[in-house]
Amino acid sequence: MTSWKILIVDDHPLMRRGISQLLSFEGEFEIVGEASNGADAVQLAIDVEPDLILLDLNMKGMSGLDTLNAMRLEGIQACIVVLTVSDSRADMHALINAGADGYLLKDTEPDQLIALLKQALCGGHAYSDLVRECLADNHVQDSLLDTLTEREMQILKEVARGHRNKQIADTLFISEATVKVHMKSLLKKLQVKSRTAATVLYLESQGR
Repeated sequence: MTSWKILIVDDHPLMRRGISQLLSFEGEFEIVGEASNGADAVQLAIDVEPDLILLDLNMKGMSGLDTLNAMRLEGIQACIVVLTVSDSRADMHALINAGADGYLLKDTEPDQLIALLKQALCGGHAYSDLVRECLADNHVQDSLLDTLTEREMQILKEVARGHRNKQIADTLFISEATVKVHMKSLLKKLQVKSRTAATVLYLESQGR
């Protein structure tokens, strides 16, 4: 039977114990270490060479993101899955872009958590349903943004900076009437009705 070595990283002792007990019921999982902070986690990961690292996001000292970056810089090849209470889109994108193999919320049902961890260990990804929805929304947004012309994207970026049509016209050396024409076109392409909605879509695509 396949045996996977697991390292748990969380600054709450009760959370570490709970996760450890849950995983211990699975014959394929072997808990090889626990760490309460990022620095210890990096060193422990080097020492025990786990297959999977369950990593909390909000920890004292090094954050989960800092810890993830440090682990990858050290050449740690383990599957790293973030387990957190944060449902922030910015956190999701930041951790996934930094190389996390999964992002799970702590309210995930135990059976689903186990199944997703095994999925990640077999070369897949471990995402909570909310995270999947966020990533799917982002792909849709990216595809809509890809339909904009270079000039429309320039104008959208200026709009996102809070600039009005007159300011945009002066910045891009075009007439205010031309800005209005492009604005009408880009709003239609992005399937939104206001500058504010277009700005939100653009900023979310940037992970902000």
